[in-house]
Amino acid sequence: MSSDYSYDEQGQFYPFFIFTLTTIVTLPLTYSLLAPSTDAAALAPRLKTSYKPEHADLIEAQRAAQKRKQRRIKRAIAVVIGWAVMAGMLYLIVTTQRTVNKIWNPYDILGVSESANEKQIKSHYRKLGLKYHPDKIRPDPEKNETVESLNDKWVELTKAYQTLTDDEVRQNYIQYGHPDGKQGFSIGIALPKFIISEGNGKYVVLVYALLLGVMLPYYVGSWWYGTQRITKEGVLVESANNLFREYSESIDEGDLVTALSAGKEFQDVLKGDKAESGLSKIESRILAEGQIAPFAGGLSVKDKEKLEDLDSGVRRKVLALLWAYLGRVELDDQALDSAKYLVAPIAQSLCGSFRAISLAYGNTGPLLASYYTSQRLVQALPPKASPLFQLPHFTPAVVKAIEGDSKTHLTIQEFMDLPDLQRRSTVIGKGLLSEEQYQTAVNVAQQLPYLRVAKAFFKVTGERFIIPSSLVTLVVKGRFVPPGSVNIPEVDEVDLEDVDPAEDDLDALMGRKKMVKDANGKLVKEDSKPVPPPLTFAPYYSRDHSPRWHAFLSDSKQGKMAVPPFTFTTFDKPIFTDDGKPTYNVQTLRAQFAAPPQAGTYTFVLHVICDSYVGFDTKMEVTLHVEDASKAAAMAAEDEISEPESDSLAGQMNALKGVPAPKPKRRKDDDSEDDESGTEEEEESTSETNTDTEPES
Repeated sequence: MSSDYSYDEQGQFYPFFIFTLTTIVTLPLTYSLLAPSTDAAALAPRLKTSYKPEHADLIEAQRAAQKRKQRRIKRAIAVVIGWAVMAGMLYLIVTTQRTVNKIWNPYDILGVSESANEKQIKSHYRKLGLKYHPDKIRPDPEKNETVESLNDKWVELTKAYQTLTDDEVRQNYIQYGHPDGKQGFSIGIALPKFIISEGNGKYVVLVYALLLGVMLPYYVGSWWYGTQRITKEGVLVESANNLFREYSESIDEGDLVTALSAGKEFQDVLKGDKAESGLSKIESRILAEGQIAPFAGGLSVKDKEKLEDLDSGVRRKVLALLWAYLGRVELDDQALDSAKYLVAPIAQSLCGSFRAISLAYGNTGPLLASYYTSQRLVQALPPKASPLFQLPHFTPAVVKAIEGDSKTHLTIQEFMDLPDLQRRSTVIGKGLLSEEQYQTAVNVAQQLPYLRVAKAFFKVTGERFIIPSSLVTLVVKGRFVPPGSVNIPEVDEVDLEDVDPAEDDLDALMGRKKMVKDANGKLVKEDSKPVPPPLTFAPYYSRDHSPRWHAFLSDSKQGKMAVPPFTFTTFDKPIFTDDGKPTYNVQTLRAQFAAPPQAGTYTFVLHVICDSYVGFDTKMEVTLHVEDASKAAAMAAEDEISEPESDSLAGQMNALKGVPAPKPKRRKDDDSEDDESGTEEEEESTSETNTDTEPES
């Protein structure tokens, strides 16, 4: 027995092979290309305003360029090529005529019925011998008959005849399917034969060498070294090392801006002549006298000294551009203005890397500095600048007219809480705002998502008490109340409760459903669909940015972080209606962590920080009561002991004796928060700016 390798000479099999391989690659790529985007910035609604800042064309051009990068052009090209190859192979599959290998059948070869007896077979074979015997053949050229073909035909007829008349030959046929016994087999390769034809072998070897020796190592190496060069925060490892060296427990926002300029990513933006060109012009503009701050760029004297201490080069120019961006300084040069808007998103990603470093140290100061700097980068505000600059058309002259010489800045919420007549008289006038500009600013302010915390407490799911090392859930209840909102409804106490799902309710446990109380106090299920907040109103930031809220606990006495931040990008209820009006729905934020290992009362400071708006943060004290495990068990057992009720056996026996069944005892704190420890105190200031939460009206 021998084996034989054969290529697809007729081209009837290799199209199936290539079609299958291409489909395996193309279909997943197509799905990833056409699948609905999960990016919050692509799904979130936008604030309704027609406001366009100066250089809006430069900012929009950079946003469009970033979106083009995210469209995955290379993947789209690969998908188009894949579908083209699939279409070509499908065409070959449909149009190529197939050759079918017939099973060797002696009856078909002789041309007799399978029911014919031996006598009939011999008679028919003799008749065929008169025509096909080698001594009697007469080839017919018109039928393309040759002596060789007719001899081969006679051999086949003889084998078929012997198979049906000779016992030994018949046995071979029955056992192996052929009169000659076991046959060799052929291995078909579903590739066209021309690739191994004479002269083509060297090209095949070349293709294999390119695929396996060049492209595969290149792509694997690029992927591997790329993962080694970039941290999980998406910045270069070298940049993260530079930020690590800049870390200090006393770092503030100005210091952090200086530290961010050490990122190596800026070198790709400012290459060659761009490294130092225009540096003197930028510095002269940002160090000019400011209308409110000492310098136009919003720098402090310390920040100015740090800038001047740097050697001329990429870092010094980057730092100057950052201050020009934060101070909204006009540079009167399109290339410099474009670079000014380009460095801010890079600095924002570096700020996230510094935040990760701060989390490793656990100090509250640097962590808060990273959040506040992130807010300033998104809104293009220098450190210690008034939050009012976040509103459109608000210039230093307008802010000075509102705040006067006060050292304490007003938040947007405080400004919008002023009577409309007072606001108008303050900001509308010559050199200030026009009526149209004022209406634009008020319209934007009334759409900003300010999260007002109503209640924060701790609980253990399914338990009444919190014991040491148990899994505690921090529950924060709040509402989005845009600045300047009027006729705000009172908070329904039912909405402030946090209902535990049943142990067998898989939908609720997995977050697909949520348990709430209706107006009658009954537990009902609601679908849990994530609702994204509106995109950040950041007209100077050259990226679409979706706001995030970060909640963490700190120890104010030690200045240390107690529970690391939990990030919230979506919420469980709509924030605004379809026509843009606030819903005032109570939102629920949950964060789980391990309780302290010892029983006692622990007081923390809860920080709820928005990374996109200045002055929209909350700072409040919360108290965690941890009961001793044995004490909690005894209290739970005591609660379970009650007097006999009327529907119990003991109650019925008392009724027969004429003794009325007493009412079931209830602990005085049954309706209180036995399973919750927390606070509903007013929020305190989160930074230099006054961010107190005003009582709802």
